[in-house]
Amino acid sequence: MTALRSRILASALVLTTFLGAAPAQAAPASASAPLRTAQPAEGPTLTRIRETGVIVIGYRPASAPFSYLDAQLRPTGYSVELCERVIASLRTRLKLPDLEVRRVAVGSATRMPMVTNGTLDMECGITTNTAERARNQAFSLTIFVAETRLMTRQGERAESLADLRGRPVVSTIGTTSIQYLAKINEQQGLGIRIVAGLDDPDAFQLLRSGRADAFMMDDVIIRSLLAQQGNGVSPGDYVLSERALTVEPYAIGLNRDDPLFKSMVDEVLVSLYRSGEIHAIYRRWFESPLPPTGINLKLPMSAAFRRVIAQPTDSPDPERYR
Repeated sequence: MTALRSRILASALVLTTFLGAAPAQAAPASASAPLRTAQPAEGPTLTRIRETGVIVIGYRPASAPFSYLDAQLRPTGYSVELCERVIASLRTRLKLPDLEVRRVAVGSATRMPMVTNGTLDMECGITTNTAERARNQAFSLTIFVAETRLMTRQGERAESLADLRGRPVVSTIGTTSIQYLAKINEQQGLGIRIVAGLDDPDAFQLLRSGRADAFMMDDVIIRSLLAQQGNGVSPGDYVLSERALTVEPYAIGLNRDDPLFKSMVDEVLVSLYRSGEIHAIYRRWFESPLPPTGINLKLPMSAAFRRVIAQPTDSPDPERYR
């Protein structure tokens, strides 16, 4: 029995030693796992772009100088150029020199849902970053700061919505302007009849035709619309309120659930801001003749946007820009 017990104990010792060594045999595989996860995380957007070789951007067909169609019907403009800088960075980062860019036309009512549902990787138009909108999508750093004003026919200046009590006022559907108009109208009981334009040019036509007594919209958009008018319409036929009603920080629309992609977009913008290249880009679209019309908005960079360039922010708080 003693000899048998010795053999059993010896066998148990060998088995224990073998089993104890097994984890050590597996150690190299475990040690290699962190090496796989140590690769730079890309997030869902970059992963999909790498796998498909396609990036999808949204543009506005008639929102010069931010996003519009040129003489060859290609999307162009200030916001589009900033998105193209991001795309150029992507081509280098992902080593995809032939990265395909799909451009999808969007409107005021469709742009944000198309970002939210993943149809668009970037919305390159004229969208204001607000806390309410940020519940459904993300925004890049601020790329422009506008203010909303009231435009009326010459001799009918209005400085506030209270000046338009009981009268028809137009704005564009799906914009922060029409939301603000509805909110103040209800809060102050102004009895304003709100008229909605399908897009900015349509809203302006409603003012021109007399169906509205005022047009509430971002000042840069109003100035662009006035500059584009022909057929005997002079910018002097209309007047803008001296008082700004709201502050509108514009940004590139992004997927809310992909902070890594937002970080990459913001890095490109910060690089343009810190290098000073943003000033040349700004001059090209706001202080130079616009292709193909040759219209020059002659709109100097605002103090608010200069502060953004010096201290980049993605804040939706209007007070941050005052």
